[in-house]
Amino acid sequence: MLLSMSNKLPKSARLLKSEDFDRVFRRHCIVSDDLLVLHAEQGISDETRLGLVVSRKCGNAVMRNRWKRILREAFRLLRSELPSGIDLVIIPRRTGKPATVPSLEQAQASLSGLAGRAERKLAAASKTSS
Repeated sequence: MLLSMSNKLPKSARLLKSEDFDRVFRRHCIVSDDLLVLHAEQGISDETRLGLVVSRKCGNAVMRNRWKRILREAFRLLRSELPSGIDLVIIPRRTGKPATVPSLEQAQASLSGLAGRAERKLAAASKTSS
């Protein structure tokens, strides 16, 4: 299936620099479930951006790349529903031996729930610091 240019995930929607990843990790706004660990921070723009950290614990290169494809696609499909202006870094949890990759539907459900929880957590933290 070929994607049209309007459906692609633009480069501006991804975290690419290590400084951006470091800024998100320093915030310590972490939510997780059985599938993913999500780190969140208020972004520097109004666009929600995605960063992925997929370690060797998730499997060999084929498995890690499959994880990344699934997570990027879940983010792309949910992008309009996710809270705006938040930078997200997703770290998949190892799902057992042998390593398995979740379905797109599982990844979407997990990402949607975690993003909502992270938004509430960031909002609560900003109210207490104000």
